[in-house]
Amino acid sequence: QVQLVESGGGSVQAGGSLRLSCAAFGYTYSSYRMGWFRQASGQGREGVAIMDSDGSTSYADSVKGRFTISQDNAKNTLYLQMNSLKLEDTAMYYCAADFRPRRYSLRWYLFNADFAKWGQGTQVTVSS
Repeated sequence: QVQLVESGGGSVQAGGSLRLSCAAFGYTYSSYRMGWFRQASGQGREGVAIMDSDGSTSYADSVKGRFTISQDNAKNTLYLQMNSLKLEDTAMYYCAADFRPRRYSLRWYLFNADFAKWGQGTQVTVSS
């Protein structure tokens, strides 16, 4: 059974860094489209970054140049390196995976969150 487990969240001051991890169980990362999404309290879910099985990526405009998505196939783990964190980055962060053939642009998947599998989330809190 496919399972995604996020870790690495926590509290950090504005300008600091965190690295989120998403361990996958039951399948191999390299065959899937993977992504990070976030949801702040009282707001809708927002796409943060996506990586396709060919290594191509797409980022939300709000995190470009600050966040980096990557994966370690040997460890079956997806990462999100977050630098220069801002107060508005505070949210629950979710890892997502999908194995269906790509039909649209990565940016479409970023905005529509069309992913079959989701983790439970890890909280990131940025304070001043």
